[in-house]
Amino acid sequence: MKCISLLGATGSIGKQTAAVVREHPQDFKIVALSAGRNINLVREYILEFKPELVSVQEKSDYDQLKSEFSKEGIAFTYGDEGLVETAVYHRADVLVNAVIGSVGLFPTLEAIKAGKDIAIANKETLVTAGHLVMDAAKQAGISLLPVDSEHSAIFQALQGEQEKNIERLIITASGGSFRDRTREQLAGVTVEEALNHPNWSMGAKITIDSATMMNKGLEVIEAHWLFDLPYEKIDVLLHKESIIHSMVEFHDSSVMAQLGSPDMRVPIQYALTYPDRLPLASSNRLNLAKLGLLHFAEMDFNRYPCLRFAYEAGKIGGTMPTVMNAANEVAAAAFLDGKVTFLGIETLIEKAMNHHTVIAVPDLATIQEVDESTRQLVHTLVKER
Repeated sequence: MKCISLLGATGSIGKQTAAVVREHPQDFKIVALSAGRNINLVREYILEFKPELVSVQEKSDYDQLKSEFSKEGIAFTYGDEGLVETAVYHRADVLVNAVIGSVGLFPTLEAIKAGKDIAIANKETLVTAGHLVMDAAKQAGISLLPVDSEHSAIFQALQGEQEKNIERLIITASGGSFRDRTREQLAGVTVEEALNHPNWSMGAKITIDSATMMNKGLEVIEAHWLFDLPYEKIDVLLHKESIIHSMVEFHDSSVMAQLGSPDMRVPIQYALTYPDRLPLASSNRLNLAKLGLLHFAEMDFNRYPCLRFAYEAGKIGGTMPTVMNAANEVAAAAFLDGKVTFLGIETLIEKAMNHHTVIAVPDLATIQEVDESTRQLVHTLVKER
């Protein structure tokens, strides 16, 4: 029985983690979980999984749940401190970090200090502070296991291989909701259109990031840190079907690819069972004969400038990825709220990056300060539009 702490339990990855646990109750137990404002789902989780610790975002929800379940022997907490308490919960063997945004950074670092293995789905943790996270993980001797389908694919393709033989990583991208539109056709697109992803069922913010290709940019920076490779050896390839989740090319010209139907439960489960595997009977089996064709195309950085921003930020390093990520979080939220246009997202990110003076080797306090100042800048830019 592997005991799990789950951050972001009511989000897309959180729900699918719960589904994996539900399918293998003899192998996994959720002992601690955190959630935002979906308190009805938290109630369902409490009744189904009987966690020992529950954290919520708001104190009012904390008070309500604590009163409702006063006889269940559950410990309740809330806010940023609650996230950390959940992340380091003493009974957990592994932390699944499925929160969205840079809020996941500090709980991750604290979980590493506590010696927890981490299944990481929170892109922003590695994007904003990859050097701190990877150094801490190495010093603590813990495993940092990728949950994103692309990084899981690379991780699986590298099993039994030597790093010195890697020629490049090839991360595939579906192209998002607007992959068949020109830039001219993006003027005036709606939030509803942007949220209509052709392949994956994901949360709103990630779906918007997929449409702008920022999601893939974040994954490039993640891959740089997870697999310790320079950006020149990390490529992105358009692949509409999302069947090949990523590939590794070796210097003898061999290419290893990991394939499967689009189903986030598969990489989640692999992160929890590694180096073993468990059946996933409810997942759709891949039928290549029925599928027939797979399509690929080169990535157009003019069509998707957010991906270019990510490569630039990653190569510059220091605090620039923090700025890019913070600006994107605010800009994407502003689009979802109807405050800026879809193309306005990339404009805001570019302005924030151009405004910033890079700090080369930032500590945690500096990263947090830069993150906050960037958010304030972009909020101001949104109000001025």
